Amino acid sequence: MEIVDRAAFQTELDVLRAREKAHTREGDAIAAARRRLPVVEVDATLGLLGPDGPVTLLDTFEGRRQLIAYYFMWNPGRPASEQCEGCTFYTNQVAELANLHSRDITYAVFSQGRNVSTGPADAQESYDASLRYRGFMDWHMPWYSAQPSLGTLLVGREAGLFHLVCYLRDGDRVFETYWTKRRGVEAMDYSYALMDLTVFGRQEPWEDSPDGRPQDRTNVRTDTGAPAWTPGPGRPIAQWPRLAAGRSDDLGITTAPDQPPHQCH
Repeated sequence: MEIVDRAAFQTELDVLRAREKAHTREGDAIAAARRRLPVVEVDATLGLLGPDGPVTLLDTFEGRRQLIAYYFMWNPGRPASEQCEGCTFYTNQVAELANLHSRDITYAVFSQGRNVSTGPADAQESYDASLRYRGFMDWHMPWYSAQPSLGTLLVGREAGLFHLVCYLRDGDRVFETYWTKRRGVEAMDYSYALMDLTVFGRQEPWEDSPDGRPQDRTNVRTDTGAPAWTPGPGRPIAQWPRLAAGRSDDLGITTAPDQPPHQCH
């Protein structure tokens, strides 16, 4: 790590700042292009499960004109400790929805229910367990099961992978306007954005960092509530403060499916 005086530091920072400003302007240009994408109509009557029973895709707008849906990689029949670490990481950072609501946007989670059996009772049991997970995590955003219509909602895409999908309502018609997956869902995240400002960055193995910098961290799971992580089953990181606060992680699950839990990295 090179140590210099304030003037030399500012000179190097000014060079980087020019790149940052160019990056911001390019981001604005990409967003402008995104607003000009064509749209595709989606059946507004597609069925989902809500806390009070069956609902339609149109219902999930809650009367607003736009909807952002996060497709959560739920692992049916698995305890809290085996739920998706990446989805937990991103969902845990969505808290205040008033700002979205002020722009006529509803945000909701659509639980995918990966590997759910075809019967409606199995889908309901999986959804009920996912609601208990939302309660354990102390999340308050609208939460639905997309399982009844998942194949249609994510047609042509990889179900079981986390997605962000944007929709527009025009009366009783619904249109899909944009979707993204994998690192595209970092739009929900502030932790990584803040980490990227620091000298050590995200501290993850894939990053381009100078030799000797820590790169032994992950957004996935830890074996204890300690900052450092170790390989092993562990838990999604954000679960540890809930357990420390005495919250129950009992999801009411009695049997586990044959398939192993899906883990995202």
